[in-house]
Amino acid sequence: MIIDSSFIYIVNDIDEMLEIVSSSLSKHNTRIIRNIEKDEFLLQQANLVIKEAYIASNEKKTIILCGNTFRKEAQNALLKILEEPPRNIIFIILTTSKSSLLPTILSRMPHKFLKKSIKRQKCELDVLNLDLKTLYSFLKKEQKIVKNDAKILVEDVLFQLQKEKILLSSKELEVFSKALKLLELNSRPISIITTLLLTLVQRKII
Repeated sequence: MIIDSSFIYIVNDIDEMLEIVSSSLSKHNTRIIRNIEKDEFLLQQANLVIKEAYIASNEKKTIILCGNTFRKEAQNALLKILEEPPRNIIFIILTTSKSSLLPTILSRMPHKFLKKSIKRQKCELDVLNLDLKTLYSFLKKEQKIVKNDAKILVEDVLFQLQKEKILLSSKELEVFSKALKLLELNSRPISIITTLLLTLVQRKII
């Protein structure tokens, strides 16, 4: 892969794409900036990008920004530098979610959608026999669930209910709809999943 201009890549697996991109770049002139504690790109990482971009370089330097999701304030901080990069600076954004990027970011950089469709797997959570004990165990294991996985989980739970011909009221369907909307707004995934599944247990709709 030849990297000669700034680009956004929407992919299934950031680490896999990072390896592909990095293999064609000089390690000396490549900087990778990501949040090592979670998969969300925060203002702290944006400030590091800006600082690194303004370090003068006589050779082309590529700064790779990695994140499943990007916080709005982080993107706003990057707008100016992405629109007018310092001399010899190339930006590469790797993300799994186009919807997490602001239109103002997408308008400043060309982007490619490289995500491949993934065959839907059976939801490992047995919603038909869900109780508080099972729910607690599941949530404990999924504490670090990311936005895209949370969206798939919400859809899979709904799919499982529909498959079992369990009728949901309009109010109950709204719970699912709201969960997906909140995930699109980058709310904390585990909190949304917790609320949704607790609703299923408490309302005893299954």
